[in-house]
Amino acid sequence: MVIRSKVLMRCAAFLSALACVVAPASAALFWIPPDFSGAPVSGGEPGIGLHLEGATAKELQAHLIWNMRAGLNVAALQCQFSPSLLTVRNYNDLLRQHSAELASAYSAISGYFKRTGSKDWQTKLDQYTTRTYNGFSTMYAQLGFCETAGSIGREALYRPKGSLYLTAQTRMQEFRNSLVPTGDGLFGRVTLLGARPMPPLNAECWNKKGALRKKCWSLASL
Repeated sequence: MVIRSKVLMRCAAFLSALACVVAPASAALFWIPPDFSGAPVSGGEPGIGLHLEGATAKELQAHLIWNMRAGLNVAALQCQFSPSLLTVRNYNDLLRQHSAELASAYSAISGYFKRTGSKDWQTKLDQYTTRTYNGFSTMYAQLGFCETAGSIGREALYRPKGSLYLTAQTRMQEFRNSLVPTGDGLFGRVTLLGARPMPPLNAECWNKKGALRKKCWSLASL
């Protein structure tokens, strides 16, 4: 009995060690998550979001926050296939935790379109919102996008009230990078076969209803 117990203990220890070796670094979607990291941004950089001509520093900060919120909202809808990412719960908690800063960001963005859009500012604001959400739609890059959104959502919840913009500044380039289809980091950063880039964000590619114009279809992953 003593010998048998020792054998069982050794087998259990071996299996435990084996599990540590073969377990993926990410508990969710990748063995080794691809590296989507990017430099901090201010909100006016190309590819981060729609271009806001003549926006102030405060409006660009609000623009960053609203883009991140949109991305996390899209993730809450698209990433429910992986409950461990907590994209739905994190997004809902984010709305409560940072409600004041989000409201202030929306007010600043509305103020921008009131200042620059004359009488049709509400239409321009609606178009901005639609295009911002469409800019996060992805099919081929869903795994990388969802993995990144889960991480950003968790970080955002740890931010003290009033400092959500710091996560937006430091993680938005990464968030955008995650929309590029990429394989598992275990096999290197490679573009997946047949993948196409995310929808273009330049204004001339979108009509007044927020739909992508035909001339830009070749540039979109739609």
